Amino acid sequence: MEAQQTPVQELNAAERRSRILQLVTEKGRVSVSDLVGRYNVTETSIRRDLILLEGEHRLKRIHGGAVSVPGNFRTDTFVEKSRLQIKAKESIGKAAVALVSQGNIVLLASGTTTLQIVRHVPSALRVHNLITLVTTSLPIAQELLTWPSPNLTILGGLYLPDYQATIGPQTIELLKDITADVAFLGADGLTLEGGATTANVLMAEVDRMMVERARKTVLVTDSSKIGKAGFVPIKPVAAFDVLITDSSAPQDFLDAVQRLGVEVIVAV
Repeated sequence: MEAQQTPVQELNAAERRSRILQLVTEKGRVSVSDLVGRYNVTETSIRRDLILLEGEHRLKRIHGGAVSVPGNFRTDTFVEKSRLQIKAKESIGKAAVALVSQGNIVLLASGTTTLQIVRHVPSALRVHNLITLVTTSLPIAQELLTWPSPNLTILGGLYLPDYQATIGPQTIELLKDITADVAFLGADGLTLEGGATTANVLMAEVDRMMVERARKTVLVTDSSKIGKAGFVPIKPVAAFDVLITDSSAPQDFLDAVQRLGVEVIVAV
């Protein structure tokens, strides 16, 4: 199932390059003329996109287009992802906060959407240690340090720059000692067949353990991820208690998720 496309006029340059990279990865080859028509921009803009992506070793330019680089499974970095689907992620973060109550222990996976959850926590819960937050994410930790009195645990481990998060055996062992009331996780891709997926094996291991260590697990992902199958599976759709996405998500997909017993929240 293909994700519902964002209207081309709403795409910024970073979002367009992310879509181009996805097409190259899926099809193996793209043409400049097809991309011009698909995104309603000039040939000059598309050629600039391809030059930038080639400079990052994400694809290889050829006459009239570009081809994929064999063995390249790298996705957008944290910084790149932070520029994509901003409004959708903000609305998802705001909706997700409604699932957090005073006294909760909240487990937060790395991600630009989970970062939006922290940014939307009401001021009344930011003081007097009213909630406990546990994360592997450096950006989330930095955001929490702006609070008056955060009750924050940062899990140690090997630092992964593209995700700005900790991973590895140490992180896994620390998670085993935690029981959270609710865990929020993102994904690079989401399909009914493959479930939630990501591009990094070690990130997937940490995410799986977070699901195991929480009484309620919430998947937060914008609609552009629906229909994408990432490199490494995290968990099947039915392993999550709640899915929160935005209003552009395909209704037939949401209906199918609900039939699996997962609560669906559409953020507006």
